[in-house]
Amino acid sequence: MTTTAPEAGTITMYSTGWCGYCRRLTSQLTKAGIGYTEVNIEEVPGAAAFVEKVNNGNQTVPTVLFPDGSAATNPSLAQVQERLGV
Repeated sequence: MTTTAPEAGTITMYSTGWCGYCRRLTSQLTKAGIGYTEVNIEEVPGAAAFVEKVNNGNQTVPTVLFPDGSAATNPSLAQVQERLGV
C-alpha cells in the first residue's frame, strides 16, 4: 500500500465497494476526464489506516489524495477540479 501523492492532474480516491458517494464521484471524474486511481480500503492493506489518519480516526470515504499531498473528504467534482486547477 502506497500513500504517495498521485501524478499531477490526477487523484487517488480511497473508497469501499458499497459507497454510493464513491460511485457518484468516480462517474463524475470519468465524465470530466480526470484521471484517478481507486483504492478500496477494505481490500488494500494499510489503506484504511491512511483514511483514518486524515479523517481524525474515521474511515470516511471517499477520501481523495491530491498531487500536493493534501487530502479531502467527500469532495464535490467542482472541489476536485479546483484543487487540480482544471
